Formats: sequence, structure tokens, C-alpha cells
Amino acid sequence: MIQRFIELGSGYSDLYELLEIGKSNKHRIVHLLALHTQIDDTPITSLVIVLKPTQPGDFQPLYVCREGIPNPNYKKNKRYELFENLATELNKTIIELQVKNSNQFAESGLYYQHLIGILRMNRYLPALQ
Repeated sequence: MIQRFIELGSGYSDLYELLEIGKSNKHRIVHLLALHTQIDDTPITSLVIVLKPTQPGDFQPLYVCREGIPNPNYKKNKRYELFENLATELNKTIIELQVKNSNQFAESGLYYQHLIGILRMNRYLPALQ
């Protein structure tokens, strides 16, 4: 199975595309994630929608708006509230994890491999087969 992050942006206008992906793929949504981190003493959040793997093909997309949304545990904001509304609409719980920020990695591909490892270890993604 191939599991890959698809980065839409950092959560400004692209957040609406993330929400639309969630609404139009209700039947494929596995998890909604909020990945909290900190960059330069600023608490921020990445929002992720994990879909079921395609059949055939075994491709599992993880759509992400990376590190552009204020962490709602420190500062309430409308963008996170829209994601919460999506979770309510889909009857899903947002899984919150504390992770390293992407600046700690030489390239974004390594960062996403790190996150996939964390998600597999916590059984939010299936292991390699």
C-alpha cells in the first residue's frame, strides 16, 4: 500500500478545498487529524483528512494543510472551527497529536515519512503489507 501526504497549502484559502474534499468523500474518510506543533514559539496546527485506500491500486491519500492554522488550544479561530464543523457533520472525532515541526527536517518528504511512521505506530494507518 502506498500512503502519501498531498499538501494543499498552509490552511488559508486552501482550507476550503480540504473541507470540500471531506464533504465530497464522506464514504472514504477514515480519520480527521490535528497535528499540533510549534515554530519560533508560535503554536500552530496542521489539519489532515485521511481517506480509505483506493481499490484497485491501494493508494491511501492524506490531504494536509500544513502548519498555517493557529493552535486552537491557545487561540480560538474560525479556520479550526470550520474543521470542527466538518467533524460534527461527518460524525467523526478529530484526533489530536503533538508532532515535530517540518523545519526540523531537510525536506518535506522526510517530514511526511516521519508523520506516516507516527501514524502507523499509533495504528491510525495500516502497516506496510
